[in-house]
Amino acid sequence: MNIKTLKGMKDVLPSDSAKWQYIEDNIRKICARNGFFEVRTPILEHSELFLRGVGETTDIVQKEMYTFTDKGERSVTLKPEGTAGVVRMFCEHNLGYEPQPVKMYYLNSPIFRYENPQAGRLREHHQFGVEVFGAKLAAADAECIALVFELLTTLGVTDLSVSINSIGCKKCRPTYNAKLKEYLQAKEDSLCGTCKTRLQQNPLRILDCKVPTCKEVCACAPKTTDCLCEECENHFNELKTFLCEMEIKYNVNPLIVRGLDYYTKTVFEVVSTALGSQDAVCGGGRYDDLVSELGGPETPAVGFGMGMERLIMMLENLGVELPTQQKIDVYIASVGDKALLASIKLAYELRKQGIYAEFDHVGRSIKAQFKYADKAGAKSVIVIGENELENGIFKLKNMADGNEVEINFNSAVEQIKTNFEV
Repeated sequence: MNIKTLKGMKDVLPSDSAKWQYIEDNIRKICARNGFFEVRTPILEHSELFLRGVGETTDIVQKEMYTFTDKGERSVTLKPEGTAGVVRMFCEHNLGYEPQPVKMYYLNSPIFRYENPQAGRLREHHQFGVEVFGAKLAAADAECIALVFELLTTLGVTDLSVSINSIGCKKCRPTYNAKLKEYLQAKEDSLCGTCKTRLQQNPLRILDCKVPTCKEVCACAPKTTDCLCEECENHFNELKTFLCEMEIKYNVNPLIVRGLDYYTKTVFEVVSTALGSQDAVCGGGRYDDLVSELGGPETPAVGFGMGMERLIMMLENLGVELPTQQKIDVYIASVGDKALLASIKLAYELRKQGIYAEFDHVGRSIKAQFKYADKAGAKSVIVIGENELENGIFKLKNMADGNEVEINFNSAVEQIKTNFEV
């Protein structure tokens, strides 16, 4: 039986995991110095969480969720996005009583969406995201955007800018929706079938449609920023002021609405033109009503999500040099049973000192062991045989230049540590 991965799923091989770990390390360091703390939520949640939080008219809920009935006759869903689960956690554990703001991040959170797999976006992909609860000022929005810029710049991404928009709040959104619906009804014949349905249920979703005819119609649609209430307009202007103060390049894009219903006020997408395209690296925004909609207290909130597979693909396309699989520091080749015992002990002691040591596990000949060490990229090789055991001396060979250093059994670990500057 030849069993393979499901369509849209992908293995991370040992040769690739170093790239993930490098990016993860940078994320953790940057989040720590920005005051964000890691959280981890289950991959499986009650379906109602996403129906209420994400929105029943979104593509995610209507077309893409992995939903099934479990053995307890409950409708459960593999999480299709990260924020709703974090908000559920915030409410369930009464984190609203903690000193505000509460700043959290999640890393490599598996996300499941049943959609056509594409480059950097699989049916199971992984996200890094941050969430800030209890901060109503636009300074929190700007801080999230700045964190993205700091991370991407650290990883080697250039030519960054952020596209921003404000989609208003519960007070001013109905006015805009009415204007947008009136405009779109006059052009309904040019809309795709999905958007004709959206026109009746949630016209704002049409602005996010990727169908060319719909994009053409939306190009001249009323702008959300023309219908903002005073509070939303002031908030949006404050965001622009903060971005200018941090010298973060931005442009206002009235067509950005994001694909989730919980957004209010700020929505944004960070882009890099380094690849000659305007594809978003990450996206996010403010969701001031979501906590209360899921049973918590009135709590302003803002955050973003970033696909890890997409980020790695972009870094590779930009030619950013990412770490590869760790190479062996010392390979201990052995001849005979007594030598194998000595090599096991030496490897164990070297590993405790932070040196990556390997020895023969499969009974290779000495010649085959050297071939293996060379193929595995070992930096140096030690040979232990009967003569070495009798004399108490062996040689450490540098595989790059062939130079050899004599090592005494009794002080082997210290001498090798010195050689590798551990």
